[in-house]
Amino acid sequence: MNLYATKKTAAEGMLDIALFLANITHMKTVIEQGAGYRYYAAVLTLISFSLALQIVAGVLIIIIGRRDLNNSTLQRRLDYLNNVTTIIVFITTVLNFFISTFGMQSSGHFPWLMMRIH
Repeated sequence: MNLYATKKTAAEGMLDIALFLANITHMKTVIEQGAGYRYYAAVLTLISFSLALQIVAGVLIIIIGRRDLNNSTLQRRLDYLNNVTTIIVFITTVLNFFISTFGMQSSGHFPWLMMRIH
């Protein structure tokens, strides 16, 4: 049981790191496009909030992963922290849905992708 939970927590942490890096890259792209970008302020705000939530989730994942699940006195607290982490990850997922919706702007690169084949 403890080994499964540790592996699950580690996998969740790796996915959080991947999403964190993707958001940093997306933020860099938005900043490079400048304030002329249509949803500049909204996307930067959403990405910043998402990054903050990911940091909190990452810290909680580390805390949960380092604790012993076999210790019955900690199980209730760890269950609570796990539920909080799950809620934070869900909110981050919803935020990233909106980021990807508002964050895409046609760059003009690869116009052949947009062409119709007649």
